[in-house]
Amino acid sequence: MMNVYLAGDLVFRPDAVAIFARLRAICAELGLNGLAPLDGQLDLTGLPPGEETIMAIVRADRALMDRCDAGLFCLDPFRRAPDMDPGTAVEIGYMFAQNKPLAGYTTDGRDYPAKVEAYFRTAWNAPLRPRAPLESGGTSGSLEDPDGIMVHSEGMVQNAMTEGFIRLSGGRVFADPDFDTAFRRAASHLAGLESP
Repeated sequence: MMNVYLAGDLVFRPDAVAIFARLRAICAELGLNGLAPLDGQLDLTGLPPGEETIMAIVRADRALMDRCDAGLFCLDPFRRAPDMDPGTAVEIGYMFAQNKPLAGYTTDGRDYPAKVEAYFRTAWNAPLRPRAPLESGGTSGSLEDPDGIMVHSEGMVQNAMTEGFIRLSGGRVFADPDFDTAFRRAASHLAGLESP
């Protein structure tokens, strides 16, 4: 049975234990063994907040990823921003570097520039604007935010490096407004039950 790392901002949610229980059950239905970051942190229960505890969690998460055969990543926007949890982005890169199969899922299927646009309009009442082409030629985006920072990754639900690594691993990102449905589709893909 394939061990699958269940990653995302889920560990920070108030109902994390219940979420992971549902995700593990879906994995089991599909012949996968879902392992949550919390599974590797059982020995850390009761430690006080602080740098020493955080580093113990980082080491435990890395060890769990090393034990897993594949990764399932939640790419939902984090903390009301357009971007996903940065720790999850690191985990995507780490597991990709180990040549493990990856898949992603999200309840927000808008492409990344649309999320950035909505964020700036809501938080700052400021729209994106066209970006002048680079004199050297190609660019990865045609828009910029009010600070002049390029907005890119058209056609992807998150920054191109995160979704791109998932795609390069042979996986893909599945979007559905229903969290469990999005997860099930990504898990089915990893289990070989849903084609790309």
